[in-house]
Amino acid sequence: MAPDGDPIPSLTTTDFLVQVDGKPVALESVDWLPADVPEVDASALGASGASDAPAATEIAPGRLIVMFFQTDEDYSRLIGLMRMARQAHRFCRTLLPTDRVAVVSFDSHLKLRQDFTNDRAKLDRAIEAAILRGEPPDPDPESHPALARHLDPVAALECAIPEVALGLVARALAPIPGGKSMILFGWGLGAVGGMAGANLEEMEAWTTALRAMAEARVNIFSLDVTNAVYHSLEDSLRDLSELTGGRYEKTNLFAGLGIDRVRRTMSGRYVLVFVKPQAPPGDHTIRVALLGRKGSVYARQFYTD
Repeated sequence: MAPDGDPIPSLTTTDFLVQVDGKPVALESVDWLPADVPEVDASALGASGASDAPAATEIAPGRLIVMFFQTDEDYSRLIGLMRMARQAHRFCRTLLPTDRVAVVSFDSHLKLRQDFTNDRAKLDRAIEAAILRGEPPDPDPESHPALARHLDPVAALECAIPEVALGLVARALAPIPGGKSMILFGWGLGAVGGMAGANLEEMEAWTTALRAMAEARVNIFSLDVTNAVYHSLEDSLRDLSELTGGRYEKTNLFAGLGIDRVRRTMSGRYVLVFVKPQAPPGDHTIRVALLGRKGSVYARQFYTD
């Protein structure tokens, strides 16, 4: 992104430096995708006749966005959630006809409030329900693509920590082609361990969720709802966004500014393709930087093979 916060839509392979495990790799291609352009061409896939090609109903006509609400009844968090629910409604007013948005929430377990849709009335109802603790409706049969088709309802009911919920959503997104964005209206991860930090279950679930997000190609944009200048859990949200190629925003003072920054960041993206270097299987770091230009790069910082 440019210093003023707007995307730079004219970059080529010579404008990027990509390093894997600290070593430069050659870029094969760099493609700019405006917000209203799908990454996957449904007609081309259908014409290919490949047996493993995804069905047309699994291919989005534009951006795929998940709104994830981490619900809590603590006063400092509930006030922030109510404030950001208003901003979420406002964000929906800026959606393009090609956008598809789903709404999920987590309190005692994961709840699918609204499957992918561009129906703003449905989204408004789902956002209001997301900050409450009621049970979700039945999956929307009109949703295409459908998150519910791949979301395990038993696992969603049984998951007890947000890290597991994030992993479940990521695994449900993985079969749907193309990159996705998640707007996380949250207050923090690793909370069960308390002052001692995340416990073993949370750490394992965190690692699993990150790897699932990478496989599903999800960038997470965290909007911190806590009504405080600083709190001990905000680093978990910041790390989650940085590692997945999103951004973190505090919302206690300027709620509208935070979601506006996210909206501008999501207004277009690049797809960079490089040949994976030969290396032992495991986790590998990725670093993407601009060459000879001023700006910020939001890119996933790892992959696993």
